[in-house]
Amino acid sequence: MEWVVKIGGSLFPDYAINLAQELVGEDVLVVCGGGSLANQIREYHEKLNFTPTASHRTAILCMDILGQLLADKVKGAKAVKSLEEVKTTLNSGNLPILIPSLLLEYLDPLEHSWRVTSDSIALYLSHLLEAKLLITTNVDGIYTHKPSLDGAQFIKEISGEKLLNFGETSLDESFAELLLKYKTSAYVVNGEHPERVRAILNGQSTINTFIGGD
Repeated sequence: MEWVVKIGGSLFPDYAINLAQELVGEDVLVVCGGGSLANQIREYHEKLNFTPTASHRTAILCMDILGQLLADKVKGAKAVKSLEEVKTTLNSGNLPILIPSLLLEYLDPLEHSWRVTSDSIALYLSHLLEAKLLITTNVDGIYTHKPSLDGAQFIKEISGEKLLNFGETSLDESFAELLLKYKTSAYVVNGEHPERVRAILNGQSTINTFIGGD
């Protein structure tokens, strides 16, 4: 496939459903974020100090849940659990939405910590599949600091090395490290505007942040 598109949990349900419907028929694998469900796991972790592995795996199960629900609401989408299913689903003209827990438990490619979220997981999958990566979220891209704060400046293009110094932005903390490790790149775009997502898929200019890691 050409693209892995991560649909951020912040877009669920309405924006996520609308965006996924627009992606049906494209050469795309969708990976869902865990959204408020994963945030709740993080809150539980902070109060009760679960092991990193327990928190990591239950947060991935939140990705499963939102992926399954998203596939249920999008005509032409199918929830898939293996890379073989991804291929057959695309060949049939449908949109594969990955239910990732079994695959990730088997491969177990990333550290078990809150530094790793669905962003880094989507990046790993795009590397595994040799596909380009598009991260959709509820902001326009990367900012110098939280866009809700005064003085935040939008960044149209940034290197993975510079992003390392930002810590956690609209992407998780390990994302820049993995980007450099895999020598790849990624786009971050506001998924509330499906036309921007489609523009990137079609190689057109739009409002987004491009992150270069090679």
